[in-house]
Amino acid sequence: MEILLLYPGVIVLFIILISVREVKQYERGVKFVMGRFTKLAMPGWRLVIPIFQKMVKVDIRVKAVDVPDQEAITKDNISIKINAVIYYKVSDAGRAVIEVENFFWAISQLAQTTMRNAVGEVTMDDLLKNREGVADKIQIAVDKATDPWGIKVEAVDLKDIVLPVDLKRTMAKEAEAERERRAVIIKAEGEVSASNNLAKAAQTLAASPGALHLRTLQSINDISSDQSNTTIWMVPLEVLRTMENLNDYIQKKK
Repeated sequence: MEILLLYPGVIVLFIILISVREVKQYERGVKFVMGRFTKLAMPGWRLVIPIFQKMVKVDIRVKAVDVPDQEAITKDNISIKINAVIYYKVSDAGRAVIEVENFFWAISQLAQTTMRNAVGEVTMDDLLKNREGVADKIQIAVDKATDPWGIKVEAVDLKDIVLPVDLKRTMAKEAEAERERRAVIIKAEGEVSASNNLAKAAQTLAASPGALHLRTLQSINDISSDQSNTTIWMVPLEVLRTMENLNDYIQKKK
């Protein structure tokens, strides 16, 4: 008789043991009773009666979705490849299980489509200069679409933008031409500055009597310090003609 009384107790204990489910701190349990959603199970040990109840555990930690390379055409009709990574977390475990079959796969597909659409709305130059702005636009669009699923998109980062080889060569030539243009402008500005300084020096020498002669003597002194220098003096033609006329005059006197 005592053995018979032990059987129900053993059965109850067995049912309790197989009904215990552990929900970790970073998880939430979505509990169903006979197929109907009832409540969320918080972290800890929870009883789930077999057959009548079922619990689906959802990880609420931040996850990263690697969006593979996508071929897209920019607003100025340039074909490029772009990839990104999306960081998201489950904000409502109940809706994440009920509203969408596989939210991880759904977010990946949604991100691919949204990324292609976002790239098609900007030019290539805008995409290269404002990657963060394009990433923010993708984040807002994906977060708005996944909000009914109980998903919160934390951030979107564009990892790499692959340009065609021909376009890279064209951009390199453009950059080289731009550097040459800047070099020519800087050289021209230097010549203008030098000419202005020469003009000021000429005005200063002209305003001071004897200044030009002193400057000439100083130049001769600088040149004579190095005997290897060859000095060429430019003599005006008027001086030579004067000397020739003087020579003719002396010959006539003789």
